[in-house]
Amino acid sequence: MNIVFLLIVVTAFAAAAWRQWHFVPSDGAEAVSSPMEALSSGMVASATGAIELAIGLVGVMALFLGLMKVAEEGGMLVIIAKLIRPLMVRLFPQVPANHPAMGAMILNMSANALGLGNAATPFGIRAMQALDALNPRPGTATNAMAMFLAINTSGVTLLPAKVIAIRAASGSMDPAGILPTTLFATVVSTLAAIAAALLFQRFFPVGQPTAEELAMARPWVADAQAVALPAASTQAAAEDVSAYPLWVCILALGCIVLAIPATIFWGKVIAPWIVPTMMLGFLVFGWLRGVRIYEAFVEGAKDGFGVALRIMPYLVAILVAVGMLRASGALDVIVGTLAVVTAPLGLPAEALPMALLRPLSGSGAYGVMTATLTDPAIGPDSYVGYLVSTIMGSSETTFYVLAVYFGAVQVRRIRHTLLAALTADVVAVVASVAICRYLFT
Repeated sequence: MNIVFLLIVVTAFAAAAWRQWHFVPSDGAEAVSSPMEALSSGMVASATGAIELAIGLVGVMALFLGLMKVAEEGGMLVIIAKLIRPLMVRLFPQVPANHPAMGAMILNMSANALGLGNAATPFGIRAMQALDALNPRPGTATNAMAMFLAINTSGVTLLPAKVIAIRAASGSMDPAGILPTTLFATVVSTLAAIAAALLFQRFFPVGQPTAEELAMARPWVADAQAVALPAASTQAAAEDVSAYPLWVCILALGCIVLAIPATIFWGKVIAPWIVPTMMLGFLVFGWLRGVRIYEAFVEGAKDGFGVALRIMPYLVAILVAVGMLRASGALDVIVGTLAVVTAPLGLPAEALPMALLRPLSGSGAYGVMTATLTDPAIGPDSYVGYLVSTIMGSSETTFYVLAVYFGAVQVRRIRHTLLAALTADVVAVVASVAICRYLFT
C-alpha cells in the first residue's frame, strides 16, 4: 500500500506541475484557479470529505454492530457458518469451520448482494476482527483476509438498488434492465477474484512476526475470542457446533440459488423490506435464544465509535490521494489516452471514466454515472447508459474497502489483496462490456 499511495500522489503532483508550468491566465480570468491551486483545494476538500464520511458511518456502524452483537450472543453466526460450511471451508481453509468469522463473512456478502451499501460495512468489519484473532502476524493481511476482501470487492450483486433508483430518476423506461447484466458481471468477477487470490498468495509470503508486531494492542481480538471460546469450552458445545447434515447444507445453498431469480423478478418489491426485516429478525432471534437484546445491542453499538476513529486516518490518506489524482487532471489524461484503444473494444470514451474511477471513488463514480445517464446525447437506455450502470452495479470502491476494513484492524501490509481485487475489477469491466454488447447492440 505504501507504493500505491506514493505512486498516486507522485502522478498527481507531476501532472499538476506540468500544467502549472504551461499555465497562462487569459485576460479577465484572474478568478480561474491555477492547476496547483486546484490541486491544493482538491486535497483540502478530500481530507474534509474523508472525515465527514467517517462521521457519517458512525450511526450506521453503531446500528449494525449492535445487531451483530445480538447475533453473536445468540449463536447466529455459528448457525450460518454451519449451514454454508461445505462452501466456506474450501474458500477459507485457514479458518476453523465453526469460527464466528465464517458467519460474519456470510452476512457481509449477503448484505452486499442485496445492495445494502454501508449497512454491509459493519458485518465486514466484524468479520475482519474475527479473522484477525487468527492472525499469526498482527498488522499483516492473512490469506483469509485477502480472499474475503477480494470477494467483497467483486461480490455477486442481486439487487443494485441505488443504481436502479438513479436510472429511474434519469427517465429510464427499464430501470431494472441491468439486473441480468449486473448478475452476470459479478459472478464472473467473483470467480476471477477467487482464482486471483489463490494464485497470488503464493508470491506474497506472510513472513515471521517481529516483537513489535506481536506487542501491538488489538482490543478487538479479545472480543472476537470471547465469542469463539464458549464453543470449545465443553464437549457438548463442541458437538453443538459440528456441521449440519449434508442435505441441510445443500438445502441452504439451494435457497440461496433460488433467491437469485426471485430478486431479479421481485427486487423492487423486496428492497424496502430488507433493512427493517433484518433488524426485527436479529432482535427476535436473540430474544428467543435468551439474549438480553437491549444490553447486547448497546454493547455492540459502542464499537461503532471506536471503529470510526480507527479508520479516519486511512480514509484521509487514500481519499486525499484520489482527490489529487482527479484535481490534477491526470485522470483526464489517462482517459483520453486509453479511449483510443478501448473504444473499438466496446468501452467508449463516455464510459471509460466510470471504469477507471469506480475502484477509486464511490461518490465520483456515482457522479459520473448520473452525468452520463442525464446527458441528452446518451440517455439511460442507450448502450453507454446500460454499460456505465452495469459497471457501477457490478464492482466496488476497492481502495475505500481496503482502507476501511484493513484500517479497522490496523493492517498495513496488505500483501496480494490489492492485486487480486484490481484483477476482479478489470474482469468486471470486461464482463460488463461483453454482456452489454451482447444484449444492447
